[in-house]
Amino acid sequence: MKKIAIFASGSGSNAENIINYFQNDAENVVKIVFCNKPNAYVLERAKRLNVPTFVFGREDFYHSDMVLNELKRLDIDMIVLAGFLWKVPDAIIEAYRERVVNIHPALLPSYGGKGMYGMKVHESVIAAGEKESGITIHYVNDHYDEGATIFQARCEITPEDTPDTLAEKVHALEYEHFPRVIKEVLEKI
Repeated sequence: MKKIAIFASGSGSNAENIINYFQNDAENVVKIVFCNKPNAYVLERAKRLNVPTFVFGREDFYHSDMVLNELKRLDIDMIVLAGFLWKVPDAIIEAYRERVVNIHPALLPSYGGKGMYGMKVHESVIAAGEKESGITIHYVNDHYDEGATIFQARCEITPEDTPDTLAEKVHALEYEHFPRVIKEVLEKI
């Protein structure tokens, strides 16, 4: 059985969707949710779904091997970033090369990089007058949003769209595609 660790920083709706997707999968399991915010709602979602959690601070993440050691102790096969906003340390990326996956709410390489997340992305896309947006699922490397693209899905932007309505369209794409693409990546590990 392949074991997934989800890293999340916020409400955790994508994490919950992924956990539910793998709930009855005989070959893969979400083993744990890692979170860098002790009050993030993702912790409540994980608890309700009987998935253990691990909360850590900046010092633990960047200046110790505590998180990496926990990943190894649990024999994690793949890390999924689902709304996780910190840059992943090099030691974790090296230990999990081509096994750390992120989802970005735009069509990379556009609208990516440090500080480009959530509504900031949608606001920028609308302000630029783009005709389409979407999601990019990609491997994580040592630069924000620059890892190799695994999958993209697109949605049309109409003149009536606002950052909020675009966020809804993009979120629907995330729900539809992210768990399935994770499973495809797991099959290659």
